[in-house]
Amino acid sequence: MHIMEGYLPPMWCAIWIVISAIVVIYGIMQIKKATEDNDDALPLLALSGAFMFILSSLKMPSVSGSCSHPCGNGLGTVFFGPAVTAVLSVIVLLFQAILLAHGGLTT
Repeated sequence: MHIMEGYLPPMWCAIWIVISAIVVIYGIMQIKKATEDNDDALPLLALSGAFMFILSSLKMPSVSGSCSHPCGNGLGTVFFGPAVTAVLSVIVLLFQAILLAHGGLTT
């Protein structure tokens, strides 16, 4: 999510970081398994992550005065499953926070 830094209480951040770390570790194991079995999986994985990043960078105005954007997570989920897509989503959200100033690092 694109919430500013310091908006959530530190305890909530810590709890959700632990929960997401478990899913990300499982996703990394799934990535290793998928790339060992198939050499073509790595470029497709990179392309899926790039698609998610580019698509989520497109902003569309909404009725409330804010903006909305498509995510592209469905493509990664169809190709690799939800655990691998969680890893890609963490990378995309990290890049958005650092490069595009969309949200904080702990939220």
